[in-house]
Amino acid sequence: MKRTLILTLAAGAMLAGSMADARPGGRLRDRLGGAGPDVSAPQPTPKQTMAYGQHRLQELDFYPPANGNRRAPLIIFVHGGGWKRGSKDNADGNWKAPHYTASGYAYASINYRLVPEATVEQQGADVAAAVRYLIDNAARLGFDPTRIVLMGHSAGAHLVALVGTDEQYLRGAGLSFTAIDGVIPIDGAAYDVPRQMSEGGKFMAETYVQAFGTDPARQRALSPTLHAASPNAPAFLIIHVQRQDGVAQSKSLQEALRRGGTRAERQEFEGRGLKGHAEINRQLGNPAYAATPVVDAWLKKIFGS
Repeated sequence: MKRTLILTLAAGAMLAGSMADARPGGRLRDRLGGAGPDVSAPQPTPKQTMAYGQHRLQELDFYPPANGNRRAPLIIFVHGGGWKRGSKDNADGNWKAPHYTASGYAYASINYRLVPEATVEQQGADVAAAVRYLIDNAARLGFDPTRIVLMGHSAGAHLVALVGTDEQYLRGAGLSFTAIDGVIPIDGAAYDVPRQMSEGGKFMAETYVQAFGTDPARQRALSPTLHAASPNAPAFLIIHVQRQDGVAQSKSLQEALRRGGTRAERQEFEGRGLKGHAEINRQLGNPAYAATPVVDAWLKKIFGS
């Protein structure tokens, strides 16, 4: 049976700027081309915090859907932070939990072990372990364990794309690509790790070496684009702003997925540099933000509703 869980893996910031403040229900300036005054995100449904492993960072927050539907799909968000920082408590933005729970989805936001204490390989394993934990506890928590999408921002975009293209991570948790309906990477720039390390300049060079090391074989093994030939998760929606490396990496990932026979859509949104990179994470779920209806429509198509 096809397992669908919406995994919102929004990965903090691959760039330092993605670590911007994100308080549920907080006030923020709507920066959509000067579109209006401060707005306030609604409050999400009450959350439960639980551990999916033994390490202090192997925990997640679960939010039930606002309509009380115990067969709702689940969205799991994975924060970012350059693989070495970030938290489910401050890196998933103001809008995601309230928007998706109000839209009839359950929502989960996960923590995972961080570099240098852990490796990127272990982070991928943590994402898969969180999926497995949620599936195993679906009846208790109240959602449909047969409907899953992974979503991630920045470093989290890399992690969800990796889990969605290299099945070893899901297999390590006793799952397969049949556990996932789709993946939504948000403004990543390390889908092809060797290329990004050679072309990305000095700004993130130390972070990349800390995460991926200097062994070209390991860098290739951690590159979703280089795993995209097949098989993969069934469908991808790759969204990004107008950062040069993010655009190039997103296009290459889409092309590789399509060559492998995987449905892969890509959408570019206004925003440049660190500000745009942080903004797409903070604002996704805000009905006034351009990416929100695009993601909403894709989710409905994936889930057939």
